[in-house]
Amino acid sequence: MIWLSIIVPSLNEAQHIIPVLTQLQSLRKRGVEVIVVDGGSTDGTPALAAPLTDRVLATPPGRARQMNAGAALATGVALLFLHADTRLPDDALRAVDYALNRHRWGRFDVRFNSRRPLLRLVARMMNLRSRLTGIATGDQAMFMTRAAFESVGGFPEQALMEDIELSRRLKKTGSPACLKNAVITSARRWEEHGTWRTIVLMWRLRWAYWRGAEPAQLAQHYNRPVRAARS
Repeated sequence: MIWLSIIVPSLNEAQHIIPVLTQLQSLRKRGVEVIVVDGGSTDGTPALAAPLTDRVLATPPGRARQMNAGAALATGVALLFLHADTRLPDDALRAVDYALNRHRWGRFDVRFNSRRPLLRLVARMMNLRSRLTGIATGDQAMFMTRAAFESVGGFPEQALMEDIELSRRLKKTGSPACLKNAVITSARRWEEHGTWRTIVLMWRLRWAYWRGAEPAQLAQHYNRPVRAARS
């Protein structure tokens, strides 16, 4: 029986997919299942991922859709959703096992792969906010029992804030395990578009979502800096 399945959604992650999957090989040797769900990459991500995973799936783009598809085919009793630019701590398996013996779901603390003091502060504030609110984000490598995931219907297939909405629903089943063990995630968006600009954008989007704004509308604002940078 597979105890844990790690599901990695990807879209044009050729730069990051090999490092993150290479790190997971020691867990695969211990019986952990690794599934990559690609949303239509044009940079060869699926081919790079294939030798380092148990399965590579292809779906239409959309992170929530991709993660739900991976969960549907996963065989693990527990599920962990890992972004393609995020690395787990060395003791992740032990930490998740310990947490899920006491909670139905949880997440890790997060750190950025940057030495910038402001980004260190941002990470500390993200972790503190998560502890106070019981809301996790995808950057924190959310994990849960399959039973908990299925009981809330999986990720809502919306354009943005699917992690926030899943946290809301999971909170109704119990409080999260907030692990101090930290995942290391890429600071690329923050550095490309400006730390302060990204902070303001994320708070505006989060506030608008709490006030009932449509995720599709918020996604347009979230993706706008990326389009502007590439034009």
